[in-house]
Amino acid sequence: MLAASDLELTGRLHGITAELRPGELTAICGPNGAGKSSLLACLAGLIAPDQGEATLEARPVNAIPARERARAIGYLPQVHEAAWDISVETLVALGRLPHADADCAAIEAAITRMDLTALRHRPLSCLSGGETARAHLARVLAGTPRWILADEPLANLDLGHAAALLTTLKALTREGAGVVVVLHDLASAMNHADRVLVLAEGRLNADGAPEQALRDDNIARCWGVQMRWLGEPGRRALAPAG
Repeated sequence: MLAASDLELTGRLHGITAELRPGELTAICGPNGAGKSSLLACLAGLIAPDQGEATLEARPVNAIPARERARAIGYLPQVHEAAWDISVETLVALGRLPHADADCAAIEAAITRMDLTALRHRPLSCLSGGETARAHLARVLAGTPRWILADEPLANLDLGHAAALLTTLKALTREGAGVVVVLHDLASAMNHADRVLVLAEGRLNADGAPEQALRDDNIARCWGVQMRWLGEPGRRALAPAG
């Protein structure tokens, strides 16, 4: 269990409490400045809240030794940076650093899952934005963490790779991993998430199944726009109301 208990972060989070379960894809949604990235960073142990705490299996995340925490939680930030112009394969292999072994099979599986086989020897400077995003996510997957926390992983991806990534994330939950993603695409959250947390002005506005958390009236309240859902469950799309 990965949990937030009454998290307070000055100017960003206000009393956030939620228990996230392995085997589920949880989407964190909300307008710009709602505190989504801050919540994800607290859950990953990268930011210490001013009050409250984030826990992993009842242990304070910030108290877990960094190497152990990195084996349990794979974190993908919104901005992808690398200090050196290394190859895709080398970047992905860095995901094994928290472990005692290189585990070539885990590295190869991550490269394959992110459709990077043809790019494995290409330097990062020669990748597109979407290819770079896939390479950094492959690095996270190579570490075989129990929890994957990704901040806007669909950004910069084309339609095909975005769909493939969502399929991969759902497959990882079926393998027992907990997946928590920040999403701006509400249709993706509606159609693929098991659970949605909606933040607005640093507060938890809704927490539940997508059909409940992303109701039309809640979208109007949090995003300030009148929208309605079209289509069948699992194939929903948003359209302007009226």
